[in-house]
Amino acid sequence: MTGPRTFAKVGMTNRSPHSGSDETTASGNGPAEIERATRRLVAALDALESAVERRRDADRDEDELANRIQALGADRSRLADELDNTLVRSRKLERTNREIGERLDAAIGTIRTMLDEVEDEG
Repeated sequence: MTGPRTFAKVGMTNRSPHSGSDETTASGNGPAEIERATRRLVAALDALESAVERRRDADRDEDELANRIQALGADRSRLADELDNTLVRSRKLERTNREIGERLDAAIGTIRTMLDEVEDEG
């Protein structure tokens, strides 16, 4: 934002371009009314500048939010892929664990059978 606005006082009159004489405004307070109008104009310009700055901030915030949403979407996709890969790996490990368990059961069965045969011979 910039500082307060000031306007140089100029010899402004309510003179018709075709008339040769100066005429003051209808109320007769020409310079005072011009000063009040100038203050209102400055206040309106300041308010407009503030509104534009707020809009810029809102747009900037909106852009940051859109970037965050995009980053969250990318993170979500990455995490979903990691979860899928982890599930596949978990299923493979469960299958391997089951196969190992079956082999161990078979090996234990074979060892028991052999021990029983040795005991029967002995």
